[in-house]
Amino acid sequence: MSTRGVEGTAVESPTREGVFGPTYAALTLALLALITVIAFESMAVSTAMPEVARELDAVRSYGLAFSVMLTLQLLGIVLAGVWCDRAGALPSLLSGQVLFAVGCAVCGASTSFAPFLLGRAVAGLGAGVTFVAAFVVIGRTYPEALRPKVFSIISAAWVVPSLVGPVLAGWVTSTWSWRWVFWMVIAPVVVALIVLLLRRHQVRASEVGLEPSSRDHREHARAARLGVGIAVSAGVMQWGTHELELGWSVQTVAALVGLVGVFVCAPLLLPPGTFTMRRGLPSVMLSRFFLPCAFFGTITYIPLMLTGERGLSLAQAGMVLAIGSIGWSVGSWVQGRDRFSGQRDRLVSLGGAALATGLVGVVLVTWAGWWPWFVAAPLALAGLGMGLGTASLSVLALSLTAPADHGSASSNLQLSDVLGSVIGIAATGAVFAALHTRAGEDVPAFVAMWLGTAAVAMLVIAAGRRIRD
Repeated sequence: MSTRGVEGTAVESPTREGVFGPTYAALTLALLALITVIAFESMAVSTAMPEVARELDAVRSYGLAFSVMLTLQLLGIVLAGVWCDRAGALPSLLSGQVLFAVGCAVCGASTSFAPFLLGRAVAGLGAGVTFVAAFVVIGRTYPEALRPKVFSIISAAWVVPSLVGPVLAGWVTSTWSWRWVFWMVIAPVVVALIVLLLRRHQVRASEVGLEPSSRDHREHARAARLGVGIAVSAGVMQWGTHELELGWSVQTVAALVGLVGVFVCAPLLLPPGTFTMRRGLPSVMLSRFFLPCAFFGTITYIPLMLTGERGLSLAQAGMVLAIGSIGWSVGSWVQGRDRFSGQRDRLVSLGGAALATGLVGVVLVTWAGWWPWFVAAPLALAGLGMGLGTASLSVLALSLTAPADHGSASSNLQLSDVLGSVIGIAATGAVFAALHTRAGEDVPAFVAMWLGTAAVAMLVIAAGRRIRD
């Protein structure tokens, strides 16, 4: 059982119980189900997108379907941080799920690329709001000793979707239609929503007596404005890069203007010193930026390479992703062990090294033309690095901030995560669009893209070493 501490956060009583004990079991299962559903959609869409792009005549805009969703996640993340600080976590948690379900329904019903992108945007907004609210619930409801295990479970919630999602999506797309990949997630979202409604009293009880956020109304309004600014800048950048051609054009200028806008707004939303790798919390946020930038900038295009360059079917490409995802689950499990409680900064650096090594392996398999199934091995190593790093950074972010500011800390963490994904996918998308010729001749484009993401992963090693004061 747990009681409330003087600062409104959960502290352990003499009788310690786990995350699946009587007090926390229902809430843990609800959060686990929610993250699993969103993770399934993310992994499943990666496999279905080659078919979506071909049917909607958007192969050169392939990366835009991912980055648009991430752009609206940025806006949702910033707004949710403000919302959670001012009104608690529950309203944003429930609203986020509704938006996510509506967005998936629109995607499945789309007959052209424009409404498909609209659906991805709405789903992204809902996912961003949901992720921040879920992190705030964890920070305020669970005692500090249980948070590493909760984040380990949440990170592992990507495991089953990573194993089953790509394979199932490939089968559903080949057997019926890619539309069902989006429609099939709506029912589980509704179930998760009902479960959280039934546990709303526990979430609200965790916020009774909580000290006010250190951010006042003016700072909240400023954060909201900057959130809109970074989302618009990211959108302009992605429009400019999605069908980029070598040489100067209106799109090239738009891409540069959007990139400048992102890096003007981002430092004002994140802790001071984030992009100069200042010690402590700023380096936590910078590490969380580099990890997804490198990983998702690579994995987004793996199915396209396997189907276009190596002749695998969508189902087979999904199986390669599924095998490679095992490493993420192993890394998540390892970081949750008590023996690493004081060494999480080292786990972050180790995760960066594993990620960089894995991405170099992907480049070698692609360039040498080896058996395509060999890609699974370096992907598993890259996933191991992500599992070690991301969950450890979640624990570090909450432990380095006061409970009343967990809303802003969670928002900053998710902002770094999604911003890294947006930049990574936009950059690799720009390289692919500029170097793309036709299917079967794009190996140089993939190699150039992934050498860049491997270099980004190496920066995590240095950032992780700057976390400890």
